[in-house]
Amino acid sequence: MEISIKKFNQLSLSELYHILQLRAEVFVVEQDCVYQDIDGKDEKALHIIGKHNGEMVAYTRCFDKGFYFEEASIGRVVVKQEQRKYGYGHQIMTASIKAIKDRFNTDHIKLSAQQYLIKFYESHGFKSEGEGYLEDGIPHIAMKK
Repeated sequence: MEISIKKFNQLSLSELYHILQLRAEVFVVEQDCVYQDIDGKDEKALHIIGKHNGEMVAYTRCFDKGFYFEEASIGRVVVKQEQRKYGYGHQIMTASIKAIKDRFNTDHIKLSAQQYLIKFYESHGFKSEGEGYLEDGIPHIAMKK
């Protein structure tokens, strides 16, 4: 998988379209969750894009400390459903953690994890914090690294 890291103003229209398409495909359709994905925060995010054979298969958006949480953060972690067996989720997370360290000069990262993915995030050094909660009707938990 080829990884690219871009600020919002560096995204092509095609890349932005495919990011929004992938997020809607997984978070809205696959997870049957009606929520406002386009939340006005993409312009402040660092976009981590994973492509395989020219197709966008994985994505995250990252924020510097103090924007979303007190710590830097990773969100909208998504891998195309039929591509999950290839380890792209681990690759995009590794790239996101490195991007935060390189661009925002911190190792302290927080995310809001869907609870069924706790072990996935633990494998990247995150630890659960506090009690679980519902976010858009899906069980989540705060995790920090």
